[in-house]
Amino acid sequence: MTVQRIVLATHNAHKVAEFQGIVARTRPDFEVVSYDGPEPVEDGTTFAENALIKARAAAAHTGLPAMADDSGVCVDVLGGSPGVFSAYWAGHAKDDAANLALLLDQISDIADPHRGGHYTSVIALVRPEGAEHVVEGIWPGRIAREPRGAGGFGYDPVFVPDGQGEEERTVAEWTAEEKNAASHRARAFTQLGPLLAAL
Repeated sequence: MTVQRIVLATHNAHKVAEFQGIVARTRPDFEVVSYDGPEPVEDGTTFAENALIKARAAAAHTGLPAMADDSGVCVDVLGGSPGVFSAYWAGHAKDDAANLALLLDQISDIADPHRGGHYTSVIALVRPEGAEHVVEGIWPGRIAREPRGAGGFGYDPVFVPDGQGEEERTVAEWTAEEKNAASHRARAFTQLGPLLAAL
C-alpha cells in the first residue's frame, strides 16, 4: 500500500494524534504529519477563514497537501461564544485550564436546561497547486457544571454530547476511539473522503 502524506497545520500534538486516529478509521493509506513551519497570524473572524489561513501556510511551506482545523465550543446563552476565540478565551496564552474556568464562571448561574451548545470543526484542505476545499462538522451537546474525566483536551472535560441516553459523560470521559468516531472533527472529516481520493 502506498502511503500518502498530508500535513496537519498545527503544532498541537493532541490534535495531530486525534486526526491520525480519525483518518486511520477510513483512510489507512494516509499518514498525518505535523507542521514544523512558522505559525501564520489567525486574523480571520470565522472558523473557515482561520482554517484556510493555516492550511495555505502549511501547503506553501511543505509542498504537501495540507489540512487545517479551526474549531471551538459555541455556547447558546453566550450567543455562540467562545466560538472562533475558544483557544484564546482567557487570553493569548492558549491556556486550556484558564479558558475552561472562565467559561464555567460566566455561565455558573445558568440552569441546566439552558446550558446547550455545540462543538464546531471546520477543516480546510489546500493542495500545493492551489485547489481549496472547506467542510464543517457540528457536534451538539451541553456544558456540564464542573470538569470530569482525564481524556481529551480543551473544553472536553465539560462538554456532554447529545444522544447518550441516560449517560451524561463528558468527552473527557470517552475513550479516544469513541471520540474519533463521533466528534465534530470526525463529522467534518467524513466529507473529505472524495476529496482525499483525488489527491
